[in-house]
Amino acid sequence: MAARKSSGKRKYGKAASKRVESAMRRRKKGTLKSGSSGRTVKSRKQAIAIGLSEARKKGAKVPRKRGGRKSSSS
Repeated sequence: MAARKSSGKRKYGKAASKRVESAMRRRKKGTLKSGSSGRTVKSRKQAIAIGLSEARKKGAKVPRKRGGRKSSSS
């Protein structure tokens, strides 16, 4: 199987990875809180999402969010 070629272009900047790293540490420590409800985050995926969101707010290089799925009400 052939090795994948990297285009040399990073999808996420270093600052974004630092933010996610920080969010993961806070999750492990038990101090990471979710936005409006303020509940403690336990999910790994949610911690990553929070880290990327913080990075986006700070202006780090993060790809745009994908559009949410639309529920069909038929």
